[in-house]
Amino acid sequence: MEQRSSSLGFLPARLQIRRRGCLGFVRVTLAILFVAASANTTGVRAEARPLPLPRFASLKASSANLRIGPGRAYSIEWVFKRQGVPFEIYQEYGNWRRVRYWDGSSGWIHHSLLSGRRTGIVAPWSKDRLALYAKPSVRSGIVAWLEPRVEVTLSWCDGQWCAVAAGPSIGFMKQVGLWGVYPGEVL
Repeated sequence: MEQRSSSLGFLPARLQIRRRGCLGFVRVTLAILFVAASANTTGVRAEARPLPLPRFASLKASSANLRIGPGRAYSIEWVFKRQGVPFEIYQEYGNWRRVRYWDGSSGWIHHSLLSGRRTGIVAPWSKDRLALYAKPSVRSGIVAWLEPRVEVTLSWCDGQWCAVAAGPSIGFMKQVGLWGVYPGEVL
């Protein structure tokens, strides 16, 4: 058996081929790892974007202090004692949110006490009851009559109608009859 000389000098040709094959495998593996690592560092990332202002949220805690400023050092102006109360967030400062209740009461609350779950209040400006319909149409049957200032849970809104739950009653209300969702807003 004849040994051929190679660029590596002292190694027989068959060992050089195996070595080249091994180096090729290592090079391909490193290239794949490099591409995977760069895709991981330069690929699409979920970046936290600030939420729009103003927006609605609800009280997550069963009790929350509304303060006159954004921090625990500020005095308490209001104490809300009911989970699910809707607030309009209209200003942010660090972890604090400046909120407004339907009656105009406002203050600062820590963001951890708020939830993105949407709730609403039936026409707090009205003196008359509002209809809760079986379907999103005034021609459908009326499920219940809701008094002003009743809290409801919002499932979805299409800009005209909202699917709501008020205690055991579930149905649809005209969106303009609710505080806790903007006119024309789609949820």
